[in-house]
Amino acid sequence: MIDEFEAARLQREIQQYLGLEPAQLKFEFRELEGQTRLDLVTVNPRHQQCFLFRFETGRDEVACLQKMLDYVKRLRDTESSYTLQWRAHGDKELQTSYFRAHNVYEALDKLYFGRDLNTITVFSVVLNPSS
Repeated sequence: MIDEFEAARLQREIQQYLGLEPAQLKFEFRELEGQTRLDLVTVNPRHQQCFLFRFETGRDEVACLQKMLDYVKRLRDTESSYTLQWRAHGDKELQTSYFRAHNVYEALDKLYFGRDLNTITVFSVVLNPSS
C-alpha cells in the first residue's frame, strides 16, 4: 500500500524543483514485470506535445518518485543538453525542443515517446555546449 501523502509531496517537490506548472507535468505509473514504472512526461504549453522527461522503476510509486526527485536534483551533472528541431506531420511550423540525455539516441527516444515514428520529422539534433 502506498503512502498517498508522501507520493503527493514528492510529486509537488519534483514539479517545484523543475519549475513547471501542474499542467506541464504528468506522472504516469504502471506495473511492469513485478516492478512499478514511473514515466515522467512533460507537456509543452506552446504546442501541447508530450515528451518523456525520464522514467524510473522501483518497488512502488513512492520509491519511483524518490528516485525521480534524486535524479532531478543532480540532472545537470550527469547528462548532456540537446536541441532538437522537428515538425509534426501536417504542421507547417518548425518546433524546437530541449532534452537532457546521455546520448543522441536517448534524446530521440524522449522526443518519440508514445508516438508513431512517422508522426514527427526531425530536422536537426544538436549537442549543446556545456558550461
